[in-house]
Amino acid sequence: MQFNQEYFKSEDFRELLENYETAVESGSYPFMDADDLVDIADYYNMMEEHEKAVDAVNHALELYPNATLPNVFMAREALQFNEYETALLYANAIEKRDDPDYHYLRAEIMIAKGETEQADRYLRDYGLTIPADEYEDFIRDCANLYIDYGVSDKAYEWMLRSKGDDSVDFKELMARTLFGLGKYKDSQRLFNELIDHDPYSKQYWNALASAQYMNEEYSEAIDSSEFVLAIDPNDPEGLVSKANGLVRLGNFEEALKYFRRYTEIEPEDDYGVFHLGICLASLGQYKEATEQLEAVLEMVLGDEPYLPQLYQELAFCYSIQKQLDKAMEMLDKTETLKCDHIDIMVIRGHLQLENGQVEAAEQSFTQAIVQSDSEPAVLLRIIISLFDNHYIHACYEMFKKFFVLIHQMQLDFNDGYSYMALCCYELGYTKEFLYYLKLACEKNPNEAKATLGPMLPESMEVRDYYVYMKNAINSKSFN
Repeated sequence: MQFNQEYFKSEDFRELLENYETAVESGSYPFMDADDLVDIADYYNMMEEHEKAVDAVNHALELYPNATLPNVFMAREALQFNEYETALLYANAIEKRDDPDYHYLRAEIMIAKGETEQADRYLRDYGLTIPADEYEDFIRDCANLYIDYGVSDKAYEWMLRSKGDDSVDFKELMARTLFGLGKYKDSQRLFNELIDHDPYSKQYWNALASAQYMNEEYSEAIDSSEFVLAIDPNDPEGLVSKANGLVRLGNFEEALKYFRRYTEIEPEDDYGVFHLGICLASLGQYKEATEQLEAVLEMVLGDEPYLPQLYQELAFCYSIQKQLDKAMEMLDKTETLKCDHIDIMVIRGHLQLENGQVEAAEQSFTQAIVQSDSEPAVLLRIIISLFDNHYIHACYEMFKKFFVLIHQMQLDFNDGYSYMALCCYELGYTKEFLYYLKLACEKNPNEAKATLGPMLPESMEVRDYYVYMKNAINSKSFN
């Protein structure tokens, strides 16, 4: 939800809020206009004082039970909990059926229920009644509605109906729409223009950082987050954005600092605690990581989307601390969840192998191969598990068979060459190491950088890896 922050900074609103709070503190609710009470509620929501927001709206409904905005507010509250019938009751309580907000609410309920096409037909029919001089605003209101629910393709359809202009509102709406469509470069361009207009907007810098992050421009995303934190050192979104970028660059130590700062500001947000735990595990601080991840389990209320990953991370932490039974218990919990169960089977085998249970690991790996019908990606994860568990020669032999299989099946599969290069290096097979290093850099530069990069100068481009290593080996300056 977009809040009218400029209005909230105005003298008129500050006076309105002060009068309201003075009355409430004295034990009585003031007689005020319904729309003013909803503005106060929106302000409280922006300040994350939800109970105060609901109190203000409930007071508005006591004074004006059929007013539009208080009923819209409460209907949207209900929609957050998928209480569609309750939302409809509030919609039906609205007296002015010609009020645009009534129609937007009816459409919003349909969108929330997943009835996207019905909502679209409803809005197009309603659009026939909109005066020509108001139609442009109507288009943007409809697009905004779809953006709020992540239906970016419909938002884009509505934006294309707009004449467009150079206004801040239009640019922001289009930037958000393009972001939702995955057109991150185009979104970045518009957010940069918005920043030129308002260089001190945390909202725009955070949005730019998100677009850069999604476009895998992690260093640039970190730079944008730093502008946010220069404006407000305790901005939660800026802290998380910078931490996430640092994680992507493998700088877990710095990322940990920012996740710690975030969890100090937002201690009830399980996202922050979860990623704090992941950072600690990545740094080898498994005991503290386990404590943080166990704390997340206490915070989870339902079937969170990241629950399978949480169980996996805990399983890895327990396993490395030689608590294999607890690790397997975590993986067992994923059986009823929506996740990649074949991948879980590979992880099971990896942890069994890590704890010396070779036969059990072999059974798990075999089951994963059979269930996946020898899917190359699954085979590769199993081979990499052998490498990670220091079965280097077995890994090498499996890679030889794996690449023959890929060739025979004529698959366009470019993963794994960097790991094979590492195997050859570990085994002292210099010619094969250089052969697979060259293939890795040509076929999959990203994998080459992630896997082989730590062996080479940090600033070196992937295209230079082969020549550098060949010269180093020939001169015997590389061990």
